[in-house]
Amino acid sequence: MAAPVARLHNVVLDCPDPRGLAEFYAEIIGGTIHDEDGDGQWVDLVAPGRVKVSFQRVADLATAEWPRSDKNAQQLHLDLDAGPTWADVDAAEKRVLALGARPLDLDDGDGKRDFRVYADPAGHPFCLCMIP
Repeated sequence: MAAPVARLHNVVLDCPDPRGLAEFYAEIIGGTIHDEDGDGQWVDLVAPGRVKVSFQRVADLATAEWPRSDKNAQQLHLDLDAGPTWADVDAAEKRVLALGARPLDLDDGDGKRDFRVYADPAGHPFCLCMIP
């Protein structure tokens, strides 16, 4: 296998309110929020394990239309490990909904799926996954 070309530095999400969305995800995955310029145009969330998610201001963001792929496709989503049991996922679901997430697809496919899909306050899809 050839050496990688580059290392992943961070994931960047466009949104109308970078600080607000950084605070939303900080409540879910933990971490420290940084706004080095202080202007709210670009905000970083450095989560445990040195994972960095950044939020960039886009005033007129066209949000994903779950589960469409022909118009306003999701393009990217985050899979979040909610724990090894459905009780853990249920508890995580209550918390993300209280923080402002909205459900997009909660159907478990008759027990064949190990995730549920939500939208963050800016409309980006993310999944709470049961990871045994």
